[in-house]
Amino acid sequence: MAKIYATGKRKTAIAKVWITPGSGKMAINGQTLDEWLGGLDMIKKRVMQPLVISKQDQSIDVVATTLGGGFSAQADALRHGISRALVAYDADFRALLKPEGLLTRDSRVVERKKFGRRKARRSPQFSKR
Repeated sequence: MAKIYATGKRKTAIAKVWITPGSGKMAINGQTLDEWLGGLDMIKKRVMQPLVISKQDQSIDVVATTLGGGFSAQADALRHGISRALVAYDADFRALLKPEGLLTRDSRVVERKKFGRRKARRSPQFSKR
């Protein structure tokens, strides 16, 4: 079977994901998952979640490139991309991944700064005199 492509997004991070049948290897930006995330075990678990739920963690190779945002947002974008690629690979996985909320794009982004404010909503300090 050929490569299957999907895109995952979170905040300003984008993950381009290709999956192929294989032995469970993962390459993100040319690095393994351990090299890419170091000791961030909770984030590694979040990335692996769609593969573990669909029981494909030992039978599918993942190649991905991530850009934008920080490590956490990139990891969530990667998780979203892997989930979408798995559904494209086998439509039966949708029933497993959808209830876990893995196919929903988390649309929360940073609110823009408004004029007359210090941040998006924070007012300047009030001075009576």
